[in-house]
Amino acid sequence: MTDLRLTGIDKYFGANHVLRDVSMTVPGGEFVVIVGPSGCGKTTMLRVIAGLERIDAGTIEMDGVVVNDMPPASREVAMVFQSYALYPHMTVTDNLAFSLRLEDISKDEIDARIDEVFKMLSLEQYGDRKPSELSGGQRQRVALGRALVRKPKIFLFDEPLSNLDAALRMNTRVEIANIHRTLGTSIIYVTHDQTEAMTLADKIVVMREGRIEQVGPSLELYNDPVNRFVAGFLGTPAMNFIKPDVLSISNATLVGLRPQHLRLATSGRLNGTVVHFERLGSDTHLIADIGQDTTLVARLVGQQEFTLGSPVVLDFDDEDALMFDDHGERIRVRTSP
Repeated sequence: MTDLRLTGIDKYFGANHVLRDVSMTVPGGEFVVIVGPSGCGKTTMLRVIAGLERIDAGTIEMDGVVVNDMPPASREVAMVFQSYALYPHMTVTDNLAFSLRLEDISKDEIDARIDEVFKMLSLEQYGDRKPSELSGGQRQRVALGRALVRKPKIFLFDEPLSNLDAALRMNTRVEIANIHRTLGTSIIYVTHDQTEAMTLADKIVVMREGRIEQVGPSLELYNDPVNRFVAGFLGTPAMNFIKPDVLSISNATLVGLRPQHLRLATSGRLNGTVVHFERLGSDTHLIADIGQDTTLVARLVGQQEFTLGSPVVLDFDDEDALMFDDHGERIRVRTSP
């Protein structure tokens, strides 16, 4: 297993500073998921690790060896792209074999690796088909297989499931998790899907504007975000942010509450009006206007009905409220609302 270390990485595209002093360590065998809004530098991170982009400052080390000037083919890294990037004129078998033939690997070894991957991804019956004859989920498995046959030291995934429907995303997510458990190879995975991030990651990296905002286990970031950006980015529905004067709080600029921490009450601190509600079967999402240009989302357990425009009262437990200062940073000295 290969340890990866990024230290002080800077990357520019012209005047655009895409990566800003990025430092990160990925121990061998770890599953790291990078999340953040579009344009924050997630894909560029993968490309500089793979050697597809040169960095302007800093070092990239693999097992203590600086690889800044090492070409992509020598880094033993495999990348899976969002667009599958399969050769349309080749069969599935030839797509998997192509990179191995370039490395002058023997035919017997190539056949053995392809057979192994076919069994792992249940692709045996598709070996003679071309990509145009496959479904989206099948193409994605072929893209995974093309990375697997190379037996790389590190896997890089760039939003590999975004083109799949919900059911296929779940199935392929399970396959990727099983591959990681079986091979134990480090994976660095970029996604916009918070479910993928929360369920797959040993560690989540949250990025914004080319910088790393917070790194840690998924539940640590969810339960203990360092700032408003991380708090609002992780979680579906997103965290509610309330002006402190609504709650008679003087030492915070904003108060954050997860939707599931709000509850219906006969008397409480948040009085509002029902503006919308969503029936999800197991849950009901209630959207309430509490004034001062603020709407709240409450995630309520079970199936509930509301009348639009009717009054509603919400409350919460004090320990569930997060406080933020003028700069969006957490205030950790608690003052009860």
